[in-house]
Amino acid sequence: MALVPTGVTVVSALAAEGPAGATANAVTSLSLEPPLMLACFDRGSRTLKIAGESGRFGISVLRDDHAEQARMFASKSPHEEKWRDVPWSERESVPILDHALIWTACELERIHEGGDHVVAIGRVLALGRDEGEPLVFHRGSYRALGD
Repeated sequence: MALVPTGVTVVSALAAEGPAGATANAVTSLSLEPPLMLACFDRGSRTLKIAGESGRFGISVLRDDHAEQARMFASKSPHEEKWRDVPWSERESVPILDHALIWTACELERIHEGGDHVVAIGRVLALGRDEGEPLVFHRGSYRALGD
């Protein structure tokens, strides 16, 4: 599956201590009516736990100049370290990366089992966009769409 290019996102949630987030590429639009998003989380994801507790999650689609953010959010670093130098805003009670190409704030509707991951389905509460080109993941590397 490394040959299939995917968009790169940060899936986020808000805890009492601050924002949490993880890089994810298994994210997609599920339905237009009602507007639903799908995001897959590793079963051990700290962000999944916080999304479950808060009942909400955000999706920030990264731009082609956000590869360093993708690497940081893919790490096991503490959440406060991941967010230290990242500008973000709270939208519908979820943290959204500023300058994300596209973002959605979702209410968690349900979670389904899926092997070593779970599939979270969220109803879109708000969305927005910015200018730029998407960051993609292909053959184990982050790259611009045109590369």
